[in-house]
Amino acid sequence: MLSAFLKSVSHARRDETGATAVEYGIMVALIAVVIIVAVTALGGTVKDTFTQVQCSVSGKTTYSAGASAGQGACP
Repeated sequence: MLSAFLKSVSHARRDETGATAVEYGIMVALIAVVIIVAVTALGGTVKDTFTQVQCSVSGKTTYSAGASAGQGACP
């Protein structure tokens, strides 16, 4: 009886399938954090670029309505 219990405990210690899932979960969480930081840092710049493209396509020019990023607009 004790031998069977020790054998099953030994087998459970060698089973690492759960560790792989945890590692993938941590990796996905870190990738999500990097994406959130990148979008936050580049959000204003990307918005300004799309505003300039929109104004260029419509034949207008951009002007800066404020000092902070993302405030430009077409007249």
